[in-house]
Amino acid sequence: MVEVLKTALGPLGLGHPVINASGTFDLLEADEVLRADLMAEFPFAAYVPKTVTMEPRAGNDPPRLFETAAGLLNSIGLANRGIEAFIDEDLPRLAALPVPLIASIAGERTDDYGRCALLLDECDRVDAVELNISCPNVELGGMALGCDPYKTRQATEYARESTSRFLIVKLTPNVTDITSLARAAVEGGADCISVINTVHGMALDPLRLKPALGHVTGGLSGPAIKPVALRAIYMISREVDVPVIGMGGATTAQDVLEFLAAGASVVAIGTASFRDPLLAARLAGELRVLMEQRGFGSVRELIGHAHKE
Repeated sequence: MVEVLKTALGPLGLGHPVINASGTFDLLEADEVLRADLMAEFPFAAYVPKTVTMEPRAGNDPPRLFETAAGLLNSIGLANRGIEAFIDEDLPRLAALPVPLIASIAGERTDDYGRCALLLDECDRVDAVELNISCPNVELGGMALGCDPYKTRQATEYARESTSRFLIVKLTPNVTDITSLARAAVEGGADCISVINTVHGMALDPLRLKPALGHVTGGLSGPAIKPVALRAIYMISREVDVPVIGMGGATTAQDVLEFLAAGASVVAIGTASFRDPLLAARLAGELRVLMEQRGFGSVRELIGHAHKE
């Protein structure tokens, strides 16, 4: 990758600033389906597998996906085989991955984040850990842990005590003051903030006029939520002194450019990858052209440009 695009996320060196959002790009499955050597020509600058939990989860009742006019509603319910299967079966297959690996974890109980982080701390292939704190928390009566600043800080502290890895906390936008959650995460030991996760929404089946998703509600992603994401990135990058991963509706190189200018150090592509799994490689090349047109000689110069007078 050309020099102008090289950047870093904490200790992680990246060939360009575009990574994937957790749960939107299954490398092991895509490598088989596309019959492409994705390990050698990996499109993202870092890889984030889908979120795993302490115990296997079956996920929500189907239907789990519903396409909207400007995005996608999903109600997957964090379906996964559990962290032991991830460590024993997936990590060995990802050993040849040519980019940093960021493991994503979630928990129904606050201390699950510490338990998962401790297991991953023994895995050499894991370069960073992301806490997905949008999972319903049994200690909060089913409310997402990430809606409560105290629980956010507590979960981050549990993970921080359990791992020496670069620690990322992924925030939900479904709160009144997202900056208070960012501060709580940093106070708990987060090295990086990731924003935003999906926005609560629902849809009706046009013929039945009943909820289209089996779980009734879901998380909205895609272009419709870009303005919400851009605001969160801008506000949080001014509020805390740690790197920000920006995500939420980025589909073009112009979107990536704007997220970086708003204060993101790295931009994650999610829903757009369903349409084009290799999109990130093209976006990186197009981003370089846009940067050169505007006189930016490096990603570092571009980050936070919207904040400068």
